[in-house]
Amino acid sequence: MSTPDFVAALTEELGGRCRVIADGDLLASYRQDMATVVPGGLPAAVVQPRTTADVAAALRLASSYGVAVVPRGAGTSLAGGASAVDGCLVLSTEALTTIRTLDPLDRVAVVEAGVVNADLDRAAAAHGLMYAPDPSSWEISTIGGNVATNAGGLRCVKYGVTRQSVLGLEVVLADGRIIETGTRTTKNVAGYDLTGLLVGSEGTLGVITAATVKLHRRPLTPPATVVAAFASLEEAGAAVASIVASGPDVSLLELLDGVTLRAIDDWKRMGLAGIEAMLVVQVDGRFPDDADLVASLCAAAGAVDEPAVSTDPAESDQLLAIRRLAYPAAERMGQCLVEDVGVPVSRLPEMIRRIDRAAATHGVTVLTVAHAGDGNLHPTFIFDHAGDTATGIPPEVAAAADDVFAAALDLDGTITGEHGVGVLKAHWLERQVGPDAMALQRAVKAAFDPSGILNPGKMLP
Repeated sequence: MSTPDFVAALTEELGGRCRVIADGDLLASYRQDMATVVPGGLPAAVVQPRTTADVAAALRLASSYGVAVVPRGAGTSLAGGASAVDGCLVLSTEALTTIRTLDPLDRVAVVEAGVVNADLDRAAAAHGLMYAPDPSSWEISTIGGNVATNAGGLRCVKYGVTRQSVLGLEVVLADGRIIETGTRTTKNVAGYDLTGLLVGSEGTLGVITAATVKLHRRPLTPPATVVAAFASLEEAGAAVASIVASGPDVSLLELLDGVTLRAIDDWKRMGLAGIEAMLVVQVDGRFPDDADLVASLCAAAGAVDEPAVSTDPAESDQLLAIRRLAYPAAERMGQCLVEDVGVPVSRLPEMIRRIDRAAATHGVTVLTVAHAGDGNLHPTFIFDHAGDTATGIPPEVAAAADDVFAAALDLDGTITGEHGVGVLKAHWLERQVGPDAMALQRAVKAAFDPSGILNPGKMLP
């Protein structure tokens, strides 16, 4: 059956109750996500369902016509997970924006896939609760995309990644069937853990339309923020090890390397010259002395000045702003490839040295920030122009990134901690998991999506 016939059938069935985009510049705007180095194909159509039934109808049509479907939330993927392929249907969940229930007693919410992360957190705050996962894109990224990529964020060191907050899912399969996984209970061992399997599956197994998520009690007092500067990466690494080992109740533990700090200082003139590493730490627990303990551990590890400590919300925001300036500072320097690897916390300094070595070997500028408390690093590769490869990444940048992935695996780590595999790392997945596990993953994909229409080219090449 032809693509025009599919678009006509889609418009006839769903056009009266959903937005269907089939031509014009707006259609082309759905080619890419935020991984702009992935060119993306031109979709045949975009549909914005308003209900789960609409999603099911769209998938039934796509399945019957053999049309590939690319699920998309807010398009904030940094791995090309929502990049379109030529002739596909982009199924956007951005109109599924209802918080169906929010139960303060059970500390559970049922939210549709298009609900923005920050909006859920604000709704929970009205009941003295919070939604813990907080990716950097939390003000624009949606719950469906967060679940599909198992997104992390700054508070992971205390609250875990998205998987730790998802109790159940509503999912539409490739043929249009609707399933529900999990329960609203904390304990549930009935059958295989399909919820855990679908979290992080990047739209390759089904389209997530709603999630049942766990909420946490909001801290009664504002977090205390500690910032400490170091003359060497080794001293900062020692401070991280001391903080993790000593057990202060930290909710955020971020590290910025010297290259990143110089980029920020060149832009904002914040007096960061001579600093080779900086830690930004927040404490939101029940123990008021924990911030002072963090500061003393940083000082003992060799902080160049007395660490700054503040419990004032405005001052804390100013201190945390140093961390939030890292990516904008990188963008000022050129086009960015933002990568995402993870290693055991004890290997963090060694991993940063390996990143620096890769940068020097290939003549590439790399800025590195890390969620130091859980060993997740984001090396950002800077370049001036698109290369001549299929992904638009210059060869020297691709080679440096490959060295970084290899280093992460050498250090008992992972090629992706929270961004996902997407397009950019699909060729690396088998190297991490091994051929037998890769075959099993392909079998799982075939069981959920036997025709292979869901998000082709992502995760499993």
